Amino acid sequence: MSAEPEDEFQKELVEVFVQEAQEWLQQIHVALDELQQGPDHDRHLKLAQTIKAGITNMGGSAATIGLSEIEQASFAAFPFVQAVQNPAGKISTDDFIALCKQLGHIHGALTRSTGVSFEAEAASEDAEDLPVTVPTGELLTVLYGFQAKQAELGIHPRNLLETVIAQVEGLNSNGVERCNVTSLKQFLERWSDGEEVFLESVRKQIPAVAVEINWLKSGVGESEQSSERIQAVVEQAAQLWSAAQQVNATQTTTFFMGLHSFLTIVMQRRVVVVADRYAAVESRLVENVRLLQNWVEAGRAERSAIGGILPV
Repeated sequence: MSAEPEDEFQKELVEVFVQEAQEWLQQIHVALDELQQGPDHDRHLKLAQTIKAGITNMGGSAATIGLSEIEQASFAAFPFVQAVQNPAGKISTDDFIALCKQLGHIHGALTRSTGVSFEAEAASEDAEDLPVTVPTGELLTVLYGFQAKQAELGIHPRNLLETVIAQVEGLNSNGVERCNVTSLKQFLERWSDGEEVFLESVRKQIPAVAVEINWLKSGVGESEQSSERIQAVVEQAAQLWSAAQQVNATQTTTFFMGLHSFLTIVMQRRVVVVADRYAAVESRLVENVRLLQNWVEAGRAERSAIGGILPV
């Protein structure tokens, strides 16, 4: 009889782990894509640390709930991360391919141990294939030409093109003769995926935040339960603020930072807030979801345009 609750508890732990593992893998692959584009010294170190932290978290969590195969596959990736983490070292394409292959092993271990299908990322599946590369100078010429054409048409939706150009210019200045176009395309795709996930998260969470703002508008007491409820919405605003920073959604970041500050003041009861002020916050919640959706759509269109000029 006692085994059933224990099995159910283990199942719940695995379900939570699966959700966390998917997030860690997303962060790892996005960081790896950018790392292969030859970022500057400080950015290189930060990206390598993101990969290492994601793998550490995955291996440690797997060990905690007894998923030994995932634990072993994760910690076995450390030497491959170390091979690419020093920006001053001699890092070859083979080093990145080896790391991609090990990530593929982690995907397999996750699927076998949890029963959930973890689709191997393109970087892992195609690790043995030669990536599409073009002369870096030639790619810069194409990008500069496209940038000039966009300027003539007055098209500046998100300025993502400038980010891509800066990456390729960095490769060129570091003496990298050929640019990995396959990796660049994967980077753009995962960048887009991250924004879409953030938008969906905001859409799901904003109604709940709006309910709490409306509750505050109606007036709250000094009870411990009220304090805990306000604390919960303050923490939710902080999470949204942090998530907006991760996808570089500047306008949304500013809004959630302000929302967090406002709710913190309310929680500490430093001011008396009139109902009209809460109503204004509710209105801005709805408006910012609309603005975020427009921002994501603009990014989607610009990435599609950039992808269209990259060599196949």
